[in-house]
Amino acid sequence: MHSWSRRSNEHTSMTHVLLAIDEEPERARRQAEAIADLELADVTATVLHVFTDNTEGATISQFGPARRAREVLSAADVDVILAETSGDPGTEVLAEADETGADLVSVAGRKRSPAGKAVFGSVAQEVMLNADVPVLYCPPGGRP
Repeated sequence: MHSWSRRSNEHTSMTHVLLAIDEEPERARRQAEAIADLELADVTATVLHVFTDNTEGATISQFGPARRAREVLSAADVDVILAETSGDPGTEVLAEADETGADLVSVAGRKRSPAGKAVFGSVAQEVMLNADVPVLYCPPGGRP
């Protein structure tokens, strides 16, 4: 069982957080700060980006939002793993959460009209509705 207690002298087991990031560095930064603010003991974070159109052949370590999230998390003494995949973002985030045994998934929202959400769907919504673990939602332009 994983502990959600704040940092203390008590023994706690490792917590694994999956940050599902998109192409926006500011959202990735907010997600990383939200995880750092939780002050969990012994945390490992996997920063995941699902490439849907990678015509330049970039890797996750070259991807600006991943580098930004890694900087914030590393400064908070969080161990960071960078991961990438391709495909349908919602499906791939849920699969990665299952495969890695994540205890928490972090997703960020973006400003969209109700019509835009209906037509294009929402990765954050898909993850929140279908994840088997808690999901930390970072709203657009604000703190979780």
